[in-house]
Amino acid sequence: MKVVIPGGSGQVGQILARHFHWQGHAITVLSRIPKSAPWRMVQWDAETRGEWVRELEESDVCINLAGRSVNCRYNAANRREIHESRVQSTRLLNDVFLSLRRPPRLWINASTATIYRHALDRAMDEVSGELGGNEPGAPNTWNFSIDVAKGWEEAFFSTVTPGTRKIAIRSALTLSPDREGVFDVLLGLVRAGLGGRQGSGKQFVSWIHEADFVRAIDFLIEREEFSGVVNLASPNPVPNREFMRVLREACGIRIGLPSPEWLLEIGTFLKRTESELVLKSRRVVPSRLLDAGFAFRYPDWQDAARDLVDRSGHKG
Repeated sequence: MKVVIPGGSGQVGQILARHFHWQGHAITVLSRIPKSAPWRMVQWDAETRGEWVRELEESDVCINLAGRSVNCRYNAANRREIHESRVQSTRLLNDVFLSLRRPPRLWINASTATIYRHALDRAMDEVSGELGGNEPGAPNTWNFSIDVAKGWEEAFFSTVTPGTRKIAIRSALTLSPDREGVFDVLLGLVRAGLGGRQGSGKQFVSWIHEADFVRAIDFLIEREEFSGVVNLASPNPVPNREFMRVLREACGIRIGLPSPEWLLEIGTFLKRTESELVLKSRRVVPSRLLDAGFAFRYPDWQDAARDLVDRSGHKG
């Protein structure tokens, strides 16, 4: 199988490229700054056609992950770049797909679980989940992230691509022991004694272990009845207070100082990022995967945390 991964140089792209490479598939990663890798790396700018278009011709699967990192302050320039890097690259790929003689049979496009409203009361799935936007009292930064997600999906589904099945994956935090990934940042907080609840600790954390993420992608490739939106998250999101407690226990660290909301606002400002990433409640469940019989290897955070900590080499 030939797999092309636009924007595949980040953490999630590396997880997928490793997985397909180990399976013996032909992998091409499209990147603004190609680096040495065990798979093929091709340059693209995510804005204009180029030699990279040839990589999609007669490929089997395209998994588009292109988009500027949201780990930044949401000032006007960054907002514009976050939005345009996702929407424009997706529109470009739609145009390219229509011009190919033999386009990929499946196009999986990244989306985000952030598209759902701040949810403490109930879980959000693909059928009954409520999309967010302009909830009373919601910070402007939260509404911005939701608007980006909606625009991203609209750009993806607005063009009909004959012969190509389309799936938008609303992904939760994808956790792996890779250095500088999300889990590595969380480990750093715990090991520094800052692994207590964040804010009220009542907000839910939706997450997925890397092993289940790649297995779910395999499942979506194999099951041709899947199209539309699919949540990629563990079936068991947990409140932030419990999420951090379990992670401390997995690390063998007893104490974790809490971070009240005012301190988080100061800390995220100094780190040049946004508190939304930890304060918004994401209570997302993967009903479509579960209904189709997908069995998670790590459905519970306790087992996932222990595995990730053990593989990171940072226990104790």
